[in-house]
Amino acid sequence: MSTPHINANPGDFAKTIIMSGDPLRAKLIAETYLEDVKEVTNVRGILGFTGKYKSKDISIMGHGMGAPSASIYFHELMTTYGVKNFIRVGSCGAISDNIQLKDLIVAMGASTDSKINRIRFLDHDLAAIANFDMLQACIEVLKTTTINYKVGNVFSSDLFYRPNENDYTLMAKYGVLGVEMEVNALYALAAEHQCRALALCTVTDHITQHEHLTADERRTDLHEMVKVALETAIKF
Repeated sequence: MSTPHINANPGDFAKTIIMSGDPLRAKLIAETYLEDVKEVTNVRGILGFTGKYKSKDISIMGHGMGAPSASIYFHELMTTYGVKNFIRVGSCGAISDNIQLKDLIVAMGASTDSKINRIRFLDHDLAAIANFDMLQACIEVLKTTTINYKVGNVFSSDLFYRPNENDYTLMAKYGVLGVEMEVNALYALAAEHQCRALALCTVTDHITQHEHLTADERRTDLHEMVKVALETAIKF
């Protein structure tokens, strides 16, 4: 049975999925790393694929930009298609002086300015955190690489262009490493539906230092993060 936003058939998705905001990046990941890959959904250009990575069934799918868009796909995959393990791969802007371009942030938790979790959680604050087993497995993978990484809190913003950059100073004071737009929603929905979730973010921009990767660097360096996600995914 399909949903309003996913036209896959029952059983088309693996139990473990890697998701990115950009559906074309999802397509690139699937075609580059998976064997026996099959496109399983394409509603509104949000592409999803299933194939095998090292003999393990893995799905790859886009989710669009921002928590409202991503939440639609997270929810439908969890409730209709039975996906249990989620790894988000994306980019972020660093705000900490201890973070450099191309570093990988493993999001242990995600703060937010969005009200969506308060709507879910009776107007209380929900601690949106990663699944510990996935987090631990990811760190074990990272220890076998030369990737510079940090583990900590990110901030999921409803606004890409914030009107007050003083917000970043406050976030950094509280130990926030980087800013993105979807991790808080993923972790909250995973908690609600008893799923596992983890998010990895490559630093493509340093907001407070006004530094940015080139277009070529973004394509090349994000592949390191994808490989870490895949090696983590096959453990679940």
